[in-house]
This record gives sequence, structure tokens and C-alpha cells, in this order.
Amino acid sequence: MSDFPVNMNVRPEVAPFFDPATNTISYVVKDPNSNSCAVVDSVMDIDYAAGRITYDNADEIIAYVQEKGLKVEWLIETHVHADHLSAAPYIQSKLGGKIGIGRNITVVQDTFGKVFNEGTEFQRDGSQFDKLFDDGDNYEIGGLRAFAIYTPGHTPACMTHVMGDAAFVGDTLFMPDGGSARADFPGGDAGTLYDSIQTVLSLPDEMRLFMCHDYGPNGRDIQWETTVGDEKAHNIHVGSGKTKDDFVKFRTERDAQLDMPKLIIPSLQVNMRAGDIPKDRNGNPMLKVPINAL
Repeated sequence: MSDFPVNMNVRPEVAPFFDPATNTISYVVKDPNSNSCAVVDSVMDIDYAAGRITYDNADEIIAYVQEKGLKVEWLIETHVHADHLSAAPYIQSKLGGKIGIGRNITVVQDTFGKVFNEGTEFQRDGSQFDKLFDDGDNYEIGGLRAFAIYTPGHTPACMTHVMGDAAFVGDTLFMPDGGSARADFPGGDAGTLYDSIQTVLSLPDEMRLFMCHDYGPNGRDIQWETTVGDEKAHNIHVGSGKTKDDFVKFRTERDAQLDMPKLIIPSLQVNMRAGDIPKDRNGNPMLKVPINAL
């Protein structure tokens, strides 16, 4: 990790926002030396059965930012989520900021553009986003220097974002007793995920890690913060020296037993558009349901 500008002396303030409907944790990350902040993995509410979109989660984040007098500079998506819808454009419309995601969003757009039979008007070049991050790209949140690490495996566009002594891992890792996320989505790969996890675990042991999801294994309270050291020692899927072969065997067998996420169909259509809801030819918000395509 010597090529990455890790600075453990900078400790950003991290405010979590938990969405119980999707078990997602969003974050507001504040530069300790200014009022600048980033929003990571925001959530837009959907009643899928009713076809109704609301913004309670996003409004909570907006209220927090306004109450604290913060300036949103970035709206970071760690990957194209398959289990919740992004509220990034809604928050952007209220507070500003740039929406950023990994450059391989184009791979996801190409794959699912075909699944959802999107026409040529759907751009597959990532242009819906303000910034496409490459491995090692640096950016600033006020005076806080942040950088992105390419960590594919769960999806081909996953990135871990490091901000001072805090890293936001998306679905690359769960809490130690939760292990890791699935790797069977199109473009996912268990071996690649193992390698990406090792990249994350090569960060300093004291690095704080913030999860995108937690499901409270064995009935414990929801948690979202751990450290590299704790993951290395205790992660049930990769900790304590578990080998790549062991991980790939377990992950492959486990993934074959998992159902598709309940919100995968709306989530992918919205999130590959940077959080915008697709529209029909008359300009009305509309989602598609592909049959036997996932």
C-alpha cells in the first residue's frame, strides 16, 4: 500500500445513518479541519409493491448536513448497489456536490443495459456520473485528502474509499462475524473478491473500516464499524489465515444457495443511472421487470 497516501493522523468525523428496510448504512464524512463533507452510499426509499418513491432517509441526511452547517463536496457510491436505490441526485439537488463511482460502472451499464433491453438513448459510458474513479485516484473533501482503491469481486465496479484513518468498503467486507458479500452477480468473482479483501487488509491495522450493510448475525445489535486488525484476526470468511482456495470454495457453495436481493430489479435500473429513475417514452418514471433474465 506504499503507493497510496495513507495518513492515519487525520481522523474525519463519521456520522452513520442506518436504513432498517435494506440494512444499509449511509455516512456523512466531515473533514476535521473544515465544514466540508462527503455523503457515502445514500438510500432512496421505495415501496416496490406500490411503485412509490419517498425520501425519508435522504431527508434525514439533508437535515443533519444543514443543522451542522456542512458543505457537501462529494456523493460517493462504493458500487452499483443491488439491494437499495441511491438518493445521490436528490441530495445533490438540495445540497450540491459531485456524484462519483468507479470507472467500471461502464461494464455494469453494458451488462445490465442488455438485461433491461435499454435502447441506444441509455449511455453506457458512465456520463451520468460527475466523476469516474480509477485505482489510486485522489480527491479532496475540504482539506481532507481521500483516495479510491479498486476492489472488485462483488461487482466489477467496486471501490473502497479511504479518507484519513477511515475506509468505506462497500460490500467488499462485512463485520467480522458477517464475513463477506456474495460474488455471483454478473461480473462478480469469488477469487477476485478474496484478492480485493487482501488489498483492504493490507491497510494499517488501526484503519477504521465502515460497512455498507449489516444484518445482525445471531441476533446481535446492528454494527457498522470495525478495524483492519479485527477483520484480519476474526473475519469468519477470510480471517486467521484462511486461504484463497478455502474462500472460493465456501463463497461459491454459499452463493448458490442465496436468493436474489428483493430490490435488485429497481436498484440496478436506478443505480446504473447514478440514482435517476428511468422514464418511458412519454417522460413518466417507469421501471421494467425482465423475465427469466437474472
